[in-house]
Amino acid sequence: MPANLPPEAKAKWLKVMEAKTPEEKLKALEEFLSTVPKHKGTENLVHWARRRMAQLRREIEERRVKERSLRSGGINIYVEKEGDAQVVVIGPPSSGKSSLLRCLTNVKVEPDDIPFSSMEPIPGMFIYGNVYFQLVKLPSINIYDVDSDVNSMALSMIRNADSAIVILDASSDVEAQYNALKSMLRENGIYIVKPRGFVTIERRPTGGIQVVGKLVNGTAEDVKKLLVSYGINNALVMINGEATLDDVEESIFKDIVYKPSLVLINKIDLTDSDYVRSIAAKLGSEVMVLTASLKDCTIDSRMLGESLLKVMDLIRVYTKEPDADTYSPKPFVLRRGSTVGDLARRIHSRFYEGFRYARVWRIDKYPSGVKRVGINYVLNDGDIVEIHSSL
Repeated sequence: MPANLPPEAKAKWLKVMEAKTPEEKLKALEEFLSTVPKHKGTENLVHWARRRMAQLRREIEERRVKERSLRSGGINIYVEKEGDAQVVVIGPPSSGKSSLLRCLTNVKVEPDDIPFSSMEPIPGMFIYGNVYFQLVKLPSINIYDVDSDVNSMALSMIRNADSAIVILDASSDVEAQYNALKSMLRENGIYIVKPRGFVTIERRPTGGIQVVGKLVNGTAEDVKKLLVSYGINNALVMINGEATLDDVEESIFKDIVYKPSLVLINKIDLTDSDYVRSIAAKLGSEVMVLTASLKDCTIDSRMLGESLLKVMDLIRVYTKEPDADTYSPKPFVLRRGSTVGDLARRIHSRFYEGFRYARVWRIDKYPSGVKRVGINYVLNDGDIVEIHSSL
């Protein structure tokens, strides 16, 4: 993203941020683009603005189609989250998305006869160790046309999900598929590989500008000056990892998100095993990679379940009532680093408000090895917790 846009362009961008409806945003973007100077430093910004305008036009049309569809009992293009985590299943046509749901859930789904013919997401529940992963098969992504109409709904669902499984076809060029899909998502502000650093900006009505995190080429004052120059006077700037001022400026224009993901290379029965090992090792340097032959459901479901927990940084914590003989088999699924207090809140506010102490076991050492802990004790995967409260 460019630096030093003229004041007129920055003022027009403020109108874009203030716009509420897609129609208002589209008009404001058109006015903003007309004030952006055209030179090499603004090429990426101009390209992004034009693509965003095209997306807004599609959103406007899709909303109209959806409204007509709902009136006539048509398809649903939104899947409400259920279970412990929502994981979208994405990939190019005929990569094996439908087969994955067929192998792991009770959903009876068949591949599309014609590529890009289905626009409806299909959910199914994958249960591993009493952890409920809601898998949502998305319409096939056109990895070679960033602005394709078929990508709009998939991008929205990816942003809303907790994680993604990227299915690639081993009988074709796996690396080319992966790079094209990663690039297409990145162009739309979605990382599937954890970046060195990225920035989110949460605009607020008051409170000034707060900067949290590490900026490698400037100070918090530099960030404040940059935001104020765009008319942003109150915001929380969260720097995840290490970021630069350019990253901060890019986040003004793009809603950047990171979606922890794993790659599943399918159809390994159709290609050379050495090639599969080689490409899995190559991609594995930046993303978790699993392999499968989904045609006959040859997939390690245990490995998949453990991998999903790992990439999302989730832990399983079991609970036990004070006088019970054993613990509940259904775990609470929490973010790694969660405390006993976080668990108490999840169970019920009264457990947190009246907290006295907790007893904790390791699942592989129950019923021996118990220890008494306080509310700030950091939990580990497989802990069994018995909370004692005065309320």
